[in-house]
Amino acid sequence: MNKENLMPISLDTVKARIYTIRDRQVMLDKDIASLYEVIPIRLREQVQRNIERFPEDFYVSAYRYRGE
Repeated sequence: MNKENLMPISLDTVKARIYTIRDRQVMLDKDIASLYEVIPIRLREQVQRNIERFPEDFYVSAYRYRGE
């Protein structure tokens, strides 16, 4: 990402990517990645490598819930 070409992200853009699922507000990894102009797998890798920097409820994988 070229810092010289950064444009502010509008609040409406962010709000449009927030979903309510089971009474919780969530953003999908693909939407967060697109805001940061990275691919989703790189976002997930960085979160997993630096999980201690995030709030406990920041990252929940849907794969955890398979078979429930």
